[in-house]
Amino acid sequence: MSSTPTMRFSGQENFHPEDTGQIERSLWVLEPPNPPPLWNKLFSPLKKSMFFFSSKKKTYLGRAVSFLESLFPILCWFKNYKASKFKNDLLAGLTLASLSIPQSIGYANLAKLDPQYGLYTSVVPPLIYAVMGSSREIAIGPVAVVSLLLSSLVPKVVDPAVDPDAYRNVVFTVTLFAGIFQAAFGIFRLGFLVDFLSHAALVGFMAGAAIIIGLQQLKGLLGVTHFTNKTDVISVLVSVYKSLHQQITSGEKWYPLNFVIGCSFLIFLLIARFVGRRNKKLFWLPAIAPLLSVLLSTSIVYLSKADKSGVNIIKHVKGGLNPSSVHKLQFHGPHVGQTAKIGLISAVIALTEAIAVGRSFASIKGYHLDGNKEMLAMGCMNIAGSLSSCYVATGSFSRTAVNFSAGCQTSVSNIVMAVTVFLCLELFTRLLYYTPMAILASIILSALPGLIDINEAYYIWKVDKFDFLACIGAFFGVLFVSVETGLLVAVSISFAKILIQSIRPGIEVLGQVPRTEAFCDVSQYPMATSTPGILNTEVGHHGRRKRTCQGKGLCSNLRHGQSHEC
Repeated sequence: MSSTPTMRFSGQENFHPEDTGQIERSLWVLEPPNPPPLWNKLFSPLKKSMFFFSSKKKTYLGRAVSFLESLFPILCWFKNYKASKFKNDLLAGLTLASLSIPQSIGYANLAKLDPQYGLYTSVVPPLIYAVMGSSREIAIGPVAVVSLLLSSLVPKVVDPAVDPDAYRNVVFTVTLFAGIFQAAFGIFRLGFLVDFLSHAALVGFMAGAAIIIGLQQLKGLLGVTHFTNKTDVISVLVSVYKSLHQQITSGEKWYPLNFVIGCSFLIFLLIARFVGRRNKKLFWLPAIAPLLSVLLSTSIVYLSKADKSGVNIIKHVKGGLNPSSVHKLQFHGPHVGQTAKIGLISAVIALTEAIAVGRSFASIKGYHLDGNKEMLAMGCMNIAGSLSSCYVATGSFSRTAVNFSAGCQTSVSNIVMAVTVFLCLELFTRLLYYTPMAILASIILSALPGLIDINEAYYIWKVDKFDFLACIGAFFGVLFVSVETGLLVAVSISFAKILIQSIRPGIEVLGQVPRTEAFCDVSQYPMATSTPGILNTEVGHHGRRKRTCQGKGLCSNLRHGQSHEC
């Protein structure tokens, strides 16, 4: 007859468990299993994101279908796609193309690239995103902030005035690195890294970048030939003054027609924008106004021969399908590290803007936007773009607003826009020869007010002074030093805020609001009264609330108005 199992605890009397379950639980406590290995922690997010391996009950065919549907969301919703939706998407796509064509040319000029590369960027990336992205409203293409970022960082590696071909090749390589980083963020679920660039920092960065972009357009608006490569406000203003002064003193003739044409159409664009905002039914007016400006100004220059009177024009725009740029990527040489760094910065800025835009409109439509899928889609479209003569693309707020107002139902509107831009590249690029540079400057200037949100900055000031400090730091860093300095200041302040809140959580002294059972912060509600001898405090730490008290053995449950002894 076997005896009951025993366990001896370091010289103490024998412990006799009543059943086997107690023995097992005791062994688990005394000899816990080893923690999971490091490789498991590193690759578990990858396994979770790959739905092909997530379900053990499905067949191999079912797993393959689940994987493809998770990778290409278009396979899910295209089954129920109807002709009525296509009608709305077709109208939205055509409206979007009328805005994208002139903006893409202007943003390519801002990025110090030839005009056709802006149009290329509005063809391939939107097509890739349409089949991989989860947002229905976001419009993909080149944007002002990323174009400014490239034009300020890449010239430190290669000067576009000295070697434009090498500059273009570095831009394509930066786009490839940006796509790789974005795809890695999505695959390994590292989207939290983007959160270090907080909303407040993004508001300040966008406002500073908008002012810098506007000052950069003085070159095209005034017809200035010599201009600085620096982006801070002081260098730009000094460059404009020296250029105009040099033209006057050296006998070079300054042609005011550039300024007249640019300002005239800028007024027209701003009026169209104002009318479109006041009357929602006229949403198409600010969308089509840039294209009308390009057509009218080009016709005026061609008919009046104004290019012979000093008006700067675009001249030749190369058309046709996106050429391959695989052989132009630069992976050798001393500047690969700098190129990768610029790619990382561009990836973070592009992701932050796109996800902010996508989530804003997704909340209006009432559906959830998967951030990791968005990052993977953005990464794949930029990788494909780098191989087809495109530079970094992302979601544009102004074009997304137009797409939403035009009644888009799905991302098919991006496909319609891309096809329309491709037809323009095939058929109409020769008509852009006489397009004045001042028009491109006025189109970019008309889109900048949407990047400056004074009301949001004021709201941040009222809610959180530390966030407002990050906002102001990013704004002045971009405005007076450089784009990367503004980003560094914004990220540093945001990270410092997270550390301070983690180490020293906020403590609020609570008091009871008269004639109610509510307890509130006495600094915010001076009329709240505290009970003599009892201190009610609230400690906030990462969204959790802990209530403590000290006094005469009585503790109040502040939320429900109940009491118990301490």
